[in-house]
Amino acid sequence: MVTFLAGGTGTPKLLDGAADVFAPAETTVVGNTGDDVEIGGHLVCPDVDTVLFHGGGVLDTERWWGIAGDTTETHEELARLADAADLGNGPRYLPEEAQITGREIARWRRFSGVAEFMEIGDRDRAVHVTRTSLLDEGRTLTEVTRTLADAFDLDIDLIPMSDDPVATIVHTADGSMHFQEYWVANRGEPAVEDVEFRGSDAASATDAVRSALRDDVVIGPSNPVTSIGPMLALDGVREALAETTVVAVSPFVEDRVFSGPAADLMRGVGREPSTAGVADAYPFADAFVLDDDDGTDLDRPVVRTDTRIDGPDDAERVARACREALEVAE
Repeated sequence: MVTFLAGGTGTPKLLDGAADVFAPAETTVVGNTGDDVEIGGHLVCPDVDTVLFHGGGVLDTERWWGIAGDTTETHEELARLADAADLGNGPRYLPEEAQITGREIARWRRFSGVAEFMEIGDRDRAVHVTRTSLLDEGRTLTEVTRTLADAFDLDIDLIPMSDDPVATIVHTADGSMHFQEYWVANRGEPAVEDVEFRGSDAASATDAVRSALRDDVVIGPSNPVTSIGPMLALDGVREALAETTVVAVSPFVEDRVFSGPAADLMRGVGREPSTAGVADAYPFADAFVLDDDDGTDLDRPVVRTDTRIDGPDDAERVARACREALEVAE
């Protein structure tokens, strides 16, 4: 049995070839929900949905976001209406009082659907409508995620990190903003001064997550701050990881990051943006998978391979290195 901690695109890319190394029926994926947003009343779970769509064979792997070949007529009409009515551009936060009323799971991350700032495809939107409606019927996010996973015929067990709201808020030189506003709307340009996981002090990992963390754990090459950080902020998660075997794949080659805003975010929270910084952020990790060109000297076992993932063959190679690292760590 193995559990992957997934956020962003790093770990989903690793999962692209993991099925030949780790039996899907014995694999659990815990998805980050700190990046979730509610737009126009619909809860969007980007990191969970990347795994959901990939497992269902419909993910747009050019962007690693959304459904391949999806239309965007609703999104385009929202933009037309906003322009025609002179309503301005997004993102548009709902009023402060609206952030903490109504649907609890959406706290601190509610945006208006006017001038929708994230492109959401039409089939993609149907998932968000279904998810939100099932939540409104009284189901938990864990139950809803498993229901959607069944609809997409996933072979793995996909679960969210919590049924409680945790919102990743990036504090920048331009003010505080939700991670999606920082990354999608502002393209990661504002200088990062800190990152807050709002609500994490009152949130808890689900029983399903706690059970999954008793198995061997693989942390893929996801962003340590905003992809894995929200999970680590939950009470008991770090302690659970310290009690099991954990292997982490560095998203860096020494001080060079493969993609995304990991370097800026790590620097913003006071960590060295490098493999060494990742090791410091994961003191519970028993072994690491590093790139062949990464000469970082760590105080824990290391398995090296080419860690760049550009397709299923690459992903399988890195997954085999993770298997080897688990064996070394144990």
